[in-house]
Amino acid sequence: MTDAIFLSASVPDPKRAAHYAKTADTVAITAAVSALIYVTLGRRLLVWGGHPAITPMIWEVAHSLNTGYGAWVKLYQSKHFKDEYPEDNQRFQNVTYTEEVNGDREESLRLMRERMFTDFTFQSAVFIGGMGGIIDEFELLHKLQPKATLLPVMSTGGAVQEIAEKVPQLPSDLRDDLDYISVFHRLLDISAKERRYRRPSDQPSTIPERLWKPSKR
Repeated sequence: MTDAIFLSASVPDPKRAAHYAKTADTVAITAAVSALIYVTLGRRLLVWGGHPAITPMIWEVAHSLNTGYGAWVKLYQSKHFKDEYPEDNQRFQNVTYTEEVNGDREESLRLMRERMFTDFTFQSAVFIGGMGGIIDEFELLHKLQPKATLLPVMSTGGAVQEIAEKVPQLPSDLRDDLDYISVFHRLLDISAKERRYRRPSDQPSTIPERLWKPSKR
């Protein structure tokens, strides 16, 4: 599938990254993640690296939409963090676990990210909140998939503000507009009229075929 979307997000921990936590808006991060799931689920494949604060958010929205989330979301997790996996991992039923590298946190994460960025071709990548990890993901994705559209949601604060400085000509929506559902519909080019499908294999190949049409009487 060539129109997958990558999500890089986290809630900054004041103990680990006080300078990112200082600018982060937890409410905005939660709203942006929830809006992205709402806009994409059943319409585009969404891929992300598991984060204890983000995976439960994604599960809640996915479950509420009552669609085949197991076919539309793909979670990656490094075995280096096997003692910290959120319980929600088990609910997605499609987690890819990558190997730990010599007990090294950074090398294990790099292996996981390289796997994500070679398993899929991404149309777009959305960055929300975050600490140093999302900067690492931004740089590696940009290197391996330079054609992907990069969308740092600046209004959520955190490390995403540093990413924004590296992306030229960003839409002002990403800084000023807090109606995240509308923002993602526009910037990801996903019509609100697109129907949701149980599985990607059920989805027509062209956009016009996916649009909801009123029944004729």
